[in-house]
Amino acid sequence: MKLATKAIHLWQQPDPTTGSIIPPLYLTSTYVQEKPGLHKWYEYTRSGNPNFTNVEATLAGLEGGDYALLFSSGLWATTTIILWLLQAWDKVIAIDDMYGGTFRLLNNVFAKYGIIFEQIDMDNEILLENKLQEKAVKLLWIESPTNPLLKQTDLTRVLTLTQKHHVIGVVDNTFATPYFQQPLAVWADIVLHSTTKYLGGHSDVIGGAIVTNNKEYFSQLSYHRNAAGINPSPFDARLLSRSLKTLAVRMKQHDENAKHIVSLLENHPLIKQLYYPWFGGMISVELTLSLQDTMDFISNLTLFRLAESLWWVESLIEHPASMTHASIPETIRQAQWLSNGLIRVSVGVEDKEDLAQDIITWLKKYH
Repeated sequence: MKLATKAIHLWQQPDPTTGSIIPPLYLTSTYVQEKPGLHKWYEYTRSGNPNFTNVEATLAGLEGGDYALLFSSGLWATTTIILWLLQAWDKVIAIDDMYGGTFRLLNNVFAKYGIIFEQIDMDNEILLENKLQEKAVKLLWIESPTNPLLKQTDLTRVLTLTQKHHVIGVVDNTFATPYFQQPLAVWADIVLHSTTKYLGGHSDVIGGAIVTNNKEYFSQLSYHRNAAGINPSPFDARLLSRSLKTLAVRMKQHDENAKHIVSLLENHPLIKQLYYPWFGGMISVELTLSLQDTMDFISNLTLFRLAESLWWVESLIEHPASMTHASIPETIRQAQWLSNGLIRVSVGVEDKEDLAQDIITWLKKYH
C-alpha cells in the first residue's frame, strides 16, 4: 500500500461489536481482569489503551517502522529518549540549527543531570566523523529540514557514519513527515515527531511520538513512558487518528501552496533572504525592512495569523527571535545566522491565491 492508503486503512478495521467504521473512543482508566495478570492486552491506560495502539500501528506503518510510542508532547518524547538511553557524562551532538524548545531542553535542563550537549555543522564531514569518534558521544540529533532555517541534511551520509561508530542516530521528522521522507529507511535508529504539528494538523491536539525498528530501544522507552506517566490521553490519540487519515492530501496542498508563494517572493525587491527546501509548507524569510516594520508586517496580515507553532490547516506567521527561539541566547542565534529580522511562515491549506494576495497586498505598503 502507498502512504495515502496506509493512513486511512492501516489498523483501521471496523469495530467488531457494532460495525462502526471508526474505532470507538476508550475513555477508561482501567480494565477488568479475568484473573490476576490475565487480561485482554490492557491493564491500565497509563500503560496502554486501544486508541494508543491504533495510532501507534498506523504511525509505525507510515514511517516504515516496527514499533511506535505516543507521548503527551514532542518534548516528552525527546526527554524520554535522552534520559532513558543515556547516562551522566554521555554527550549529544546536534545539528547547528534547531527548534528553540529542543535547544533549551538539551542545553539547559539536561546539563543538571550531566548530559553534555554540543552543536556542529553536519555538512562538515571531517568534523562530524571526528566528533562521532569521541568516547563520550552516544547520540546524534538531527532535524531535517531544520527549524527555522530549513537546512537539509544528507541523512544517508550522516546516518551511515552513526552506524559505523555505534552512535544512536535520532531524526526529528516533524517538518518533513513520512510523506516526504522516511529516515528509518536510511539507518536512523529512532524517528521523533511532535504530533502537535503536521501529523495532528488541526490546532487541537498536543502530542509526541517515536518510531523505531530497534526492539530494545522500544522496550526501554515504553517502560519509561509507563513508569513516568507521560502518556497522552485517549481523546488526544483519537484526534490524532482522525488527522492521520488526511495527512497525504494536506501535505500535498501545503506543498503546492508554499511553492506558489515562494514563486512570488523569491525575486521580490523586499526579500533579503528566502529559505525553502523545495518541499513542504514551511518558508523562512528575511526582509529588507527595519525590525519594527517587519514586526508590523507580520502583526497585520489577515489570513496568516501571528502565533507560535506551525504546520496546521491555518496559515501562521511568527518571529523566531522573540517567539519560538527566544530561549536560544542571541549570540548563539547570530552565530547560526538566525537574525532578529527572520520570520517563519507556515503555509496552510487555504486557497493559494488568497494567501498570496494577503502577503503581496501588505508588502506593497512598504514598496
